[in-house]
Formats: sequence, C-alpha cells, structure tokens
Amino acid sequence: MAPRLQLEKAAWRWAETVRPEEVSQEHIETAYRIWLEPCIRGVCRRNCKGNPNCLVGIGEHIWLGEIDENSFHNIDDPNCERRKKNSFVGLTNLGATCYVNTFLQVWFLNLELRQALYLCPSTCSDYMMGDGIQEEKDYEPQTICEHLQYLFALLQNSNRRYIDPSGFVKALGLDTGQQQDAQEFSKLFMSLLEDTLSKQKNPDVRNIVQQQFCGEYAYVTVCNQCGRESKLLSKFYELELNIQGHKQLTDCISEFLKEEKLEGDNRYFCENCQSKQNATRKIRLLSLPCTLNLQLMRFVFDRQTGHKKKLNTYIGFSEILDMEPYVEHKGNVFLKG
Repeated sequence: MAPRLQLEKAAWRWAETVRPEEVSQEHIETAYRIWLEPCIRGVCRRNCKGNPNCLVGIGEHIWLGEIDENSFHNIDDPNCERRKKNSFVGLTNLGATCYVNTFLQVWFLNLELRQALYLCPSTCSDYMMGDGIQEEKDYEPQTICEHLQYLFALLQNSNRRYIDPSGFVKALGLDTGQQQDAQEFSKLFMSLLEDTLSKQKNPDVRNIVQQQFCGEYAYVTVCNQCGRESKLLSKFYELELNIQGHKQLTDCISEFLKEEKLEGDNRYFCENCQSKQNATRKIRLLSLPCTLNLQLMRFVFDRQTGHKKKLNTYIGFSEILDMEPYVEHKGNVFLKG
C-alpha cells in the first residue's frame, strides 16, 4: 500500500485544474478513493486510513481464528427449541402454574379424553365477512373446551420442545403468580369440564368425564346394638388420601377405608333403635373409574402456627396398583375397577 500522504495527494490532484462548477461525480469518488482495490490480508498490519476498502484490522480475526464452541452456548439457537423425535412436548411454567401443567399432561395422556375433546365442534375456526363469504384467520379458542382442545393438539403435533399455556390459564382466570391448591383446582376444573361437555350432542363426548373419572362408594354405618346397616351412596372423581405417618400408597388407601368408631358425643342415631347408639362407619368402594385419581393430601393445618404447612413425606408405590382387595365383592364376583 502506498504511503498515506501519497494517496491523499493523488486523490485530490484533480482539484488543481478543475473549476468548482466542473466538479463531477467521478471527481468526488476519486477524492474519497472509492475505486481503490481492497488490501490483501497479511500485507497490512492494521486498517489503512487512506483506503476505505481496506478490511484489515476491523475485528475479522475473531471470525477467521479458531472457533471456541463454549462461547456460543448462550446464543439462542432455533434448533435447540426443536422437539426431538419421539419425545414429549413440555409446558411453560408461567410463574406458579406447575400444578396446572401437571394436570394438563395427565389429562392429555388419557387417550379417550383427548379423542373425545377432538370430536367437539369448534365455534370459531372460520369468520364470516360482511358479504357472507368465509374468511379464514388465525385460530383463537373461545371456550374452555376449545382451549383444552387446542393445547392437546399442540402437545401432540408441535415441533417445539415446549408450548405456552397462557391462553388456557387466562381463560380460567388463574393468578400465575400465586400457587393454588392442586386438589381444589382438579375438582373445580373437572366439574367445569363435565358441565361444558354435558351440552354436547355426541354421547361419547357428553359422558366422557363420567366414563373415565367417576367411581362410586358408600358410607356404611353399622349400629353396635342391633346390627342394622345403613348405606349412603356417593359418586367420586378422586380419592383424597392422608399421607401423614405413612410411607406407602397402599397404607394411605387402607387408612382411607378404615373403620371409624362413633362413640360418646359422636354416637350415631339408629332409626331401628330410635336412640343414639355406639356404631362403626367406614367407606366401601363399590366401583372404580377407568382412570383412578388418587390425591395425596400434602397440605395440613398446623395448630401451632394457625397456617397450612406442606408435608414433603416420601410416598412409595409400585407401577401396578392392585385395587381388588379394596373394592367390595358380591359373592365370587368382583364388581369392577
């Protein structure tokens, strides 16, 4: 590269003979050295101030040198967000919505429930224009059922590693910053879903919640004096199990079904004896749903503090839970479960 002073003189030499009104575009480009060739890498030690086309010394060594893979770990890579083959899709935690995401994944993996929801007709897949012609727009779920339907479709077909359940959470009016009671949420949502689906014409859709999640038990009270037995039948969608003092799930179930003594001030009024008598009361499982929902009661009331506290007790269980010993039999016939 020629010395800088020589370049400057050559660039402005035309100014000695050209009058101002005769200055052309070519003269200007010559003055700014637009036509100079780029410098060859290795010839210049640093960027040449006299050549605007010199690309040496402007940081290219970072790109031309050895690449450090560790320096790219914090750079967002779209491929990192891509769902791996045969893997499940996750749900974004919006703050304190992990309990919602847990139930969504459980319900999604219930194939019968998922297929029933897919059969629900959509109310907003198309929009009508003023002239009566249908105009297709981005799908926006309107009802709770449609939000759940949409989420299930994304969990099944999305190419992303995780999806955002904000629409579903917002539709339910949940506070994303406050942890809610998981058992209460499950109860309320199942009740809401059952009520919503009850308006469907298709019986496979209308009755799916009862078919999959509804069981039946009886409160059985036996008078110790006359032996009279009374039953109060009740449907259930989950069994709430106390875990305090237990290590195994089967122990929790046994306590749920254990016999309770009604004595003293808590004596039972027997209609046969027409007086209060000592009695026993227990729950008998009559039938189990296809999907049995066992809720572990991890929050208990602390009398010392006057607040709820969480139990982090480990509860063990096997992959296969045999419920036959806990369900009432009639003769040699096992009812169902």
